[in-house]
Amino acid sequence: MQTDPLKLRIAHLYPDLLNIYGDMGNVLALERRAMWRDIEVETVRIKAGDSICADDFDLFFAGGGQDNQQIIAANELIRNGAELMRAAQMNKPMLVICGSYQLFGKYYLTGDNQKLRGISILDIHTEAGFKRFIGNVTAVCDFLPVRTIVGFENHSGLTHLGEEVEPLFKIKVGNGNNGLDKTEGARYKNVFGTYLHGPLLPKNPHFCDYLLQLALDVKYKCSIPLLPLNDQIEYYAHESRICAKY
Repeated sequence: MQTDPLKLRIAHLYPDLLNIYGDMGNVLALERRAMWRDIEVETVRIKAGDSICADDFDLFFAGGGQDNQQIIAANELIRNGAELMRAAQMNKPMLVICGSYQLFGKYYLTGDNQKLRGISILDIHTEAGFKRFIGNVTAVCDFLPVRTIVGFENHSGLTHLGEEVEPLFKIKVGNGNNGLDKTEGARYKNVFGTYLHGPLLPKNPHFCDYLLQLALDVKYKCSIPLLPLNDQIEYYAHESRICAKY
């Protein structure tokens, strides 16, 4: 039985490069929802030039960025790719959004035909499209206690899933991975990639708690139930973003 104080260590990957559309709010949500349950949290901001050791962290997060910053981040991810892959194989949860989602795949082909090599944790590839997908998204999933997921997409990348991943969500309103197959995001083990900004986790507390639960279960090698929180405000925000035509 776990009696010592619970602790989690979060790696926030390249927040100086990948930080658009409210993505930093996801880290704040993870921190607050853990601390409200008396779980000690330390967030380490990984910067360009830093080395990563998979053993040092319990949960990983990376956000989206503009093209120039994404190129720098791609080189940094490749430099630390072996340790990030090792963390994925250890089932440590990772949430990667938009630009970092693309870079966790095999490659991203830019609009000027520059091929950015990814770190291939996710069996996906992305090519720049001619149309930009912008707007609120309503999706559903089958692994969370609340099935609806809401977020905001702003991307022109067309992402296609390979055989080694499964779609993270199913699109009800919006475009998702490519605007064609009604998939949104990808999952491999406990690695979750998505195009949804917003920020995503404050408006979907059930997904935030799912990541925290995974991090605790993997770290402590047992099931540690999360204490319930009063989520009235969070679910008001969630329900207010569900697209009316869904």
